[in-house]
Amino acid sequence: MKLIVGLGNPGEKHESTRHNLGFMIIGHLLKDIESVRSGKWEDSQKFKSEIFNLEYKPKHGEVEKVILAKPKTHMNNSGMAISLISSFYKIAPSDIWIIHDELDLPLGFMKIRFGGGAAGHHGVESIITSLNSDKFWRFRIGIGAVKNKDEIARHKFKNAEDFVLDNFNTHESRSVKHVIKRAVDALILSLEKDIQASMNRFNTK
Repeated sequence: MKLIVGLGNPGEKHESTRHNLGFMIIGHLLKDIESVRSGKWEDSQKFKSEIFNLEYKPKHGEVEKVILAKPKTHMNNSGMAISLISSFYKIAPSDIWIIHDELDLPLGFMKIRFGGGAAGHHGVESIITSLNSDKFWRFRIGIGAVKNKDEIARHKFKNAEDFVLDNFNTHESRSVKHVIKRAVDALILSLEKDIQASMNRFNTK
């Protein structure tokens, strides 16, 4: 069983923000999974998340149960929802895939990696704390590589938090569509074959 989680903040006002790229990608992933013919997102109070249960049938290999999740705990408490789901279904950290925005990568770039620190991402930090482990997979999706105050100022934001909570602008729309497609392709390849194959193909050099 796999748990695939897109990180973001719930609520209409956050839908198009840079910090909600994880939500966007997991939504597109579900649309692109050909074997899913029916079903809908379930608003689960028990798991403090929107949940979609599916049985993924690869072209070669056996059917695998997959849970897609969008935590409703807000980004900084993402670990609470993930811990509830993984504990109930007895999913090991190594079978948890987290899709999240990454400020230190340029928009359009993607890095898949296993384990390691949170690199300042509060959602990932919350997950590490709640699971008491960093041994889960991350699909790190670049949103701009804004690293210091001078760069933030040039974007007309006071700080990094304001930047990530702002909507993508019109000049970024093509890059956003491109990276969403790449991320979905990487996730599907990971389900079809393995994550190493996705790393070899999609990790930005």
